[in-house]
Amino acid sequence: MKNIRIGLFIVLLGVSSSCKKYLDIVPDNIPTIENAFTMRTSAERFLFTCYAYMPQQSSLTANPAFTSGDEFWLHNDYTTTGWSIARGLQNVVDPFLNYWQGSQGGRDLYQGIRDCNIFLENVGTVPDLESYERDRWIAEAKFLKAYYHFWLIRMYGPVPLKKENLPVSAGIEDVKVRRDKVDDCFNYVVQLLDEAAVPGLLPDRIDNEAAELGRITRPVALALKAYALVTAASPLFNGNTDYTGFTDNQGTSLFNTTFDPAKWERAALACREAIELSEFNGNKLYYYTQSGQQYNVSDTIRIQMNIRNSVTEKWNNEIIWGNPNSTASTIQVQATARGLDPAKRANSGVNGNLAVPIKITDIFYSDRGVPITEDPEWDYAGRFNLKTAIEDDRFNIRQGYTTASLNFNREPRYYADLGFDGSIWYGQGKFDDNDTWYISAKKGQSASTIASNSHNVTGIWPKKLVYYTNVIGDGNTYTRINYPWPVIRLADLYLLYSEALNESAGPGPGVYKWIDLVRQRAGLKGVVMSWQTASVNPGKPSTKEGLREIIRQERLIELAFEGQRYWDLRRWKTATTELNKPITGWDIAQQTTDAYYREKQIFKQVFTSRDYLWPVRETEILANKNTVQNPGW
Repeated sequence: MKNIRIGLFIVLLGVSSSCKKYLDIVPDNIPTIENAFTMRTSAERFLFTCYAYMPQQSSLTANPAFTSGDEFWLHNDYTTTGWSIARGLQNVVDPFLNYWQGSQGGRDLYQGIRDCNIFLENVGTVPDLESYERDRWIAEAKFLKAYYHFWLIRMYGPVPLKKENLPVSAGIEDVKVRRDKVDDCFNYVVQLLDEAAVPGLLPDRIDNEAAELGRITRPVALALKAYALVTAASPLFNGNTDYTGFTDNQGTSLFNTTFDPAKWERAALACREAIELSEFNGNKLYYYTQSGQQYNVSDTIRIQMNIRNSVTEKWNNEIIWGNPNSTASTIQVQATARGLDPAKRANSGVNGNLAVPIKITDIFYSDRGVPITEDPEWDYAGRFNLKTAIEDDRFNIRQGYTTASLNFNREPRYYADLGFDGSIWYGQGKFDDNDTWYISAKKGQSASTIASNSHNVTGIWPKKLVYYTNVIGDGNTYTRINYPWPVIRLADLYLLYSEALNESAGPGPGVYKWIDLVRQRAGLKGVVMSWQTASVNPGKPSTKEGLREIIRQERLIELAFEGQRYWDLRRWKTATTELNKPITGWDIAQQTTDAYYREKQIFKQVFTSRDYLWPVRETEILANKNTVQNPGW
C-alpha cells in the first residue's frame, strides 16, 4: 500500500471539492512499493525484510518447543509465554505464542507471507538485477513462504493458504477466507520447496561466508522438504481419526482420516535426496578431532565434545541450516549453572534458571546403549539410591562425590548434555580434563539457590547448549561465544530417514545404518548388537513396532534440548502420554545428601487431545465465520 499523509487542515478548511484530487497525490519523500523495486539495493533490503519474520528458534520466549512442553521447567519468577502453555493456560481470547495474528510472543507469519508475495510480484521489475540473482532471490522468497506456512501448519493444522495477496479492491466476502485441507497445505509447502530447489537457482553452498552465511541454500530447501513430508506422514496428520467430523462451515472435511502409507514412501525419498546433496556438499557428522582444537583430552571427554560441539561449534560441517538472526545468547546464560566457579558465585551474569525435569534424564540409555528399563545390569529400581564416584568415573562425576545412582553407568550423551550435582563440567576456562569444574548443588553449596529470581528448580542443567570456551568472569561478566542456532543438522536428517524407511518398508540394514552412524559418534555400538547383548528384549530391532520405539527414543536423546522433542511428541501423538507425566526434580532446599536426593513433584501437567492444535484467536473467528475453530477450543 502507498503511504499517504492527509493534512488535518483540509478538514478544517472544508475543501471537500479538492479531496479526491489530493488523495491521488503521494507527497515527496514518502516511499511506495514501486520505490522498493526501482533499484537492486532496495529490492535486496525488501528480501531481507522477508527473512525478518523468521521465528526466533533460540529464544526461550518465542520458540514454543522450549517451554511449552516438558523438556525444560522454570521457576515462578522467570516466566515465558510458552511456559504458560505448559501450565495449561492456553486460551482462545488471547492465545499465547500466536503466530497467526502475531501476538503474545508470536510473530505475524501471515504478514511475512504477504511480504513474500509482494516481493515475488515485483522483483521482476528491478532494472539492474542480473537474471541469475533474480532467480536466486525468487527461490529464497518461495522457501521463506513455504517455511512460514509450514510453521503455521505444525501449530494449527489446516490453515488458509496465501498463494497470492488479495487486491485492495477485494470485497468483504473475498477476504473471509476458509481453511484449506491439511493435505493441501502440506502439498503446497512441498510445491514451493520443489520450485525453490530446482538446480541452479539456490547455491549448493555459501561461498561468500562473511556476507551470506545464514541465507538459504539448496540443501536447506531439500532438508525442510524432508522434514515437512515426515511430519505429513506422521500419526497426527496421517489417518488421524480423532479429527473425524472436523469440517469447515460448508461441511468440507479438513483432515483425511484414512492412513496413507505412500506418505512415508514419499518422505523416505525426500530424506535420501536431502542427505545425498548435503553430504556431496561437505556436510558430515561432527567429530571433535576434526575441528583442529588445541586441547588434548581423554577419550571420554572427546566423545562428549563430539556431542556438545555438534550444536554449539559455529557453522561446523554437520549444520545444514543455521540461523544467524537467532543466536544462542540468553539461552546460554540460562543453561549455565550459576556458581560453577565457586569464587564467582555472586556473578549475576549467569542465571542458570533453565531446569531439566528428572523424567528427561530417564530417556538416556545405560552405558551399554539400551534403555535403563531394559538393561538387566542396570538397577532401575534402585536409581535413587546413593553412590560414591570412584576413579573410573572421574571424567563424568567428581571422584569421591556422592550422588544418585541414576547418574552412574549412563551413555556419553547423558554426561555431555546434563549438568547435575557432582557432575563434571569440562571447559569454561579449564581445559585440562584432570582439573575441571564440577557442580555442587545442595543448599548452601556454590550452585544452589542464591535468589528467588535465579535458581534451578530441579537441580539439573542443559549443559549441552553451553559452548565450552565460555568463561564466567569478574563482577557480572560472562564471556561467551553466541552461536547461530542450528535449525537442522545432519544427525536430524539421518534419524528422519531411518524413521521414514522403517515406516515404509520395515526393519533392515538400510534402516540400521543411519541410526548406527549417530550412535557410533556418541560412543555406542550398533542397534542390533546392543539389543542382542544388553537388552531383555533382544529381538526388538527386528520388528517395525520395536524399531519405531528405538528410533523415537534415539531422536529424543540425540536432539535433546534443540527444540525438537515438543514437535516430535505432537506428530507422533504421544504427547497425551508424555505431557501428562509429572514434572519432578531433586529437593533443592535440602543440605544433606540423603534429603537432597528425594524426588519432588514440582508440577502436574495436563495435556488433552485438543492441545495438539493451537486455538485460533476468538476475534478472528468472530470476524470471519469461514475460519472455523480447532476442535476442543
